[in-house]
Amino acid sequence: MNEPQITEELIAAHGLKPDEYQRILEIIGREPSFTELGIFSAMWNEHCSYKSSKKWLRTLPTTGPQVICGPGENAGVVDIGDGQAVVFKMESHNHPSYIEPHQGAATGVGGILRDVFTMGARPIAAMDALSFGRPEHPKTAHLVKGVVEGIGAYGNAFGVPNVGGEVRFHRSYDGNCLVNAFAAGLADSDKIFYSAASGVGMPVVYLGAKTGRDGVGGATMASAEFDDTIEEKRPTVQVGDPFTEKCLLEACLELMQTDSVISIQDMGAAGLTCSAVEMGDKGGLGIKLVLDAVPQRETAMTAYEMMLSESQERMLMVLKPEKEAEARAIFEKWDLDFAIVGETIAEDRFLIVHGNEVKADLPLSKLSSSAPEYDRPWVETPAAPEMPALPAIAPIAALKALIGSPSYAHKGWVWEQYD
Repeated sequence: MNEPQITEELIAAHGLKPDEYQRILEIIGREPSFTELGIFSAMWNEHCSYKSSKKWLRTLPTTGPQVICGPGENAGVVDIGDGQAVVFKMESHNHPSYIEPHQGAATGVGGILRDVFTMGARPIAAMDALSFGRPEHPKTAHLVKGVVEGIGAYGNAFGVPNVGGEVRFHRSYDGNCLVNAFAAGLADSDKIFYSAASGVGMPVVYLGAKTGRDGVGGATMASAEFDDTIEEKRPTVQVGDPFTEKCLLEACLELMQTDSVISIQDMGAAGLTCSAVEMGDKGGLGIKLVLDAVPQRETAMTAYEMMLSESQERMLMVLKPEKEAEARAIFEKWDLDFAIVGETIAEDRFLIVHGNEVKADLPLSKLSSSAPEYDRPWVETPAAPEMPALPAIAPIAALKALIGSPSYAHKGWVWEQYD
């Protein structure tokens, strides 16, 4: 299949600015292939690289006597004593939820649950914080219904209780709702699993559900600003399957009892690309992937589509070779895919082969460490003027106004939909 020619329009469509594309040319010394352009786009967008927020994230406190694992892994880990740790993750799924409310919110929940059990913890609780526009805005009712149903459908089917949250309404969110999901799990503090690959020639194993075309380019979409074409982005929203994820949870936790896992990584944003690059980069290794071995649920998928698909309920693992048969048996028992799709290599390369053709050959460490970082201009919010004297109001009237407002009214209609 002939790949598209790299044009200024194609570069812009991948969320890359001209100077960022120039940086890519300097790194690889040539024009990238279409697949390589997609890989750089996925790794260098806001969603994966935090290029605009790294400056500020570094100022936050992330260490302490109870912190077992801070930023940089799938989830944070804090020691709670008695040999146990709580593993937790919070994530926003705003753009996907605006475009496709049910699946956008559902896969937000699914993604953080996966982040938690990737670390070796069993999820025990979920929470959500939701912000919508004014109730009278034409999109609000549609968004509220879809988001609440999506969170309930995924969490209820997966089997984790939703223990709290908040819902608010304000004109600031008229064109862009916020959907923040939280998950927490429990693990033994000495049995935490990490994503850094180690060892050369170790098998890279694909686990879970098959790869489809849903979510292709999802991380880039989630990093873009909304415009009039937003409805066209619907195919970039992932589709979740909580029953498959429940099986994946049990299979992973069973596998983790067998001393088979060298490293393991959730396939979330940017799918196979981000998971493989992060595993290799953290371990100072390269990765070779042979895409013909990737389990696919659609025909004639290209290397570009497979590398950027965000199909849900998938993991990538580096496995101890002698444990292959034991590990495969566990996943086959749970009716999940188990496929060796590559290996770790000593060179700093991200080598992608499909149909006996090299589709991408990039310096792996540059995909992560050389992502642009920005110090965006900002202005300080002026101090609020002194509050004017409040009008006299009867206490009962004030109470009625409070409990009658959408943000403070009874929210049973939301949480009664959650287990």
